[in-house]
Amino acid sequence: MIDPTLRRLLAITLLSLLAACGGGSDSKTGATQNPDISVVPPATTAPGDPANPGTKPGDTIPPPPLTTPPANQTATFTRAEASRFLGRATFGPDMAAIDALAASDSDAWFRAQFSKPQTLHRKYIDAKYPVAGAAATKAVPNDFYESFWQQAVRGDDQLRQRVAFALSEIFVVSTQNENVWTQTRGVASYYDMLGQHAFGNFRTLLQGVATHPMMGLYLSHLRNQKESATRTPDENFAREVMQLFTIGLYQLNADGSLKLSGGKPIDTYTRDDVGGLAKVFTGWSWAGPDQGANRFFGSVADPDRDWKPMQNYAAYHSTSEKRFLGVSAAGAAGGEADMALALDTLFNHPNAGPFFGRQLIQRLVTSNPSPAYVGRVAAAFANNGSGVRGDMQAVIRAVLLDPDALAPAGSSLRTGKLREPLVRLGNWMRAFHARDAALQYRIYYLSDPLSGLGQNPMNAPSVFNYFRPSYVPPNSALATAGLVAPEMQITSEPSVTGYLNFMQDAIRGGVAENSAVQADYSAELALADQPAALLDRVNLLLMSGNMSSRLRGKILAAVTSIAIPAASGSNAAQVTTAKTYRVHLAIFLAMASPEYLVQK
Repeated sequence: MIDPTLRRLLAITLLSLLAACGGGSDSKTGATQNPDISVVPPATTAPGDPANPGTKPGDTIPPPPLTTPPANQTATFTRAEASRFLGRATFGPDMAAIDALAASDSDAWFRAQFSKPQTLHRKYIDAKYPVAGAAATKAVPNDFYESFWQQAVRGDDQLRQRVAFALSEIFVVSTQNENVWTQTRGVASYYDMLGQHAFGNFRTLLQGVATHPMMGLYLSHLRNQKESATRTPDENFAREVMQLFTIGLYQLNADGSLKLSGGKPIDTYTRDDVGGLAKVFTGWSWAGPDQGANRFFGSVADPDRDWKPMQNYAAYHSTSEKRFLGVSAAGAAGGEADMALALDTLFNHPNAGPFFGRQLIQRLVTSNPSPAYVGRVAAAFANNGSGVRGDMQAVIRAVLLDPDALAPAGSSLRTGKLREPLVRLGNWMRAFHARDAALQYRIYYLSDPLSGLGQNPMNAPSVFNYFRPSYVPPNSALATAGLVAPEMQITSEPSVTGYLNFMQDAIRGGVAENSAVQADYSAELALADQPAALLDRVNLLLMSGNMSSRLRGKILAAVTSIAIPAASGSNAAQVTTAKTYRVHLAIFLAMASPEYLVQK
């Protein structure tokens, strides 16, 4: 077990260390401040201005942002910079990946990653249950976890793996829902859909999310029926597709800061907008060759309905007028046309770029991006440089190559975020080539914060994910500074203790069922009698070379305190044991440190 003093120390220091890595913010709006942004006198607008819905005469709004779509820039990296970049863009670097990127540049790396083929989780499950239709009834969430870790750790398309995981935390579907729990193959295909569209267009991604049957089950617009004298269309998806997936609760400037009227935020939508949009999402249910009632209500057995996009059933789709967000869908247009109008409206809403861009920045780079950073990413969303809106490749490049993202750790821009538990595990597995000889990766029981990591893929407690983008730890230095720390919502003394115990066991004995996933420490063992060189290697792999001299000194002293006996034929086993202890301790103390837990 872990020393109680270390346990308490980590629980106490996590909050303050994240504050040190965040960035300043406005305590009223939550938007980060950047002293380099020019202050331009605001312009006024008349009511009904389509660029600023909800404004009134005399309201002030900022002028158009001064940012422009980022150029197709190329960055080169030192080995430490390459490690830092890969720590954000992938599930973690190994030494070969660091050296390859340091010898190349970002453009070559992106082009290679964007061109790599996708491996489907659904195909893994179908191969495990080869009898026709068996996967739909026999697969369980553990089967998806196996495929998830195989690809997260061994997948060559690391950028797609990392972005798909980020998207799964924005467009949430969870097996904690009892209707989704039994649909493992469908859940796998939903994750595949996110990966498929990760490098496409946001509008196509939005279409995939809205029509996937797992989202239909999770947010209950599958089998949603038109209004009647005794029934109102289900509003669940209509509300969340606006609030969480596309435009958010309040109108935003192009840099993600809040628009204000009379000093108060302006709502993006009203109760009537939710009701109007809910009617759009009526008549959608399982795919199939007919539109009969039995298929609509799910009584027709179809092994492929769990992954094929939902279809619209005219008999159950509302034919009344649907008003939402300033547009109107004619009653006779039909379900597909109504959905196209709704998703086009959300896609083209001025909030879409800054709202989505900020969340992607938070998932990959920093919890508290500056307005300028958000503005540049939103500009890439609005125009990829060739007049295309929603180009995900341009957005991803903008997120990872922004000047704020590439600024040195500890600079005035102060980028930083708390690493998620699942990402920490992926870091370790990739850095030290943890492999399952049987290629099963049966890493199942991670959700419990004491015995696991407090997190499992596609198993969030609610549609808000494991943590909300705007979460602020109460009564903390972060709250006083006006900063957010999303991942701190699942961080507590029990979860810190659980993480330390879990990683101590993993580093020493492996993970998964029967500890089948074992790290390869051969390169580290070769340096065990050179503690400084060993620590330099661990520092580069896990912390991008950013370990402080104070921490380095403490770990070096601890590692050196393990004496290696003189080599001889009689004590060869003791020598190996001592070297192994040194390696394990160096890695564990690095991963237990707040300096590692806070990704800079």
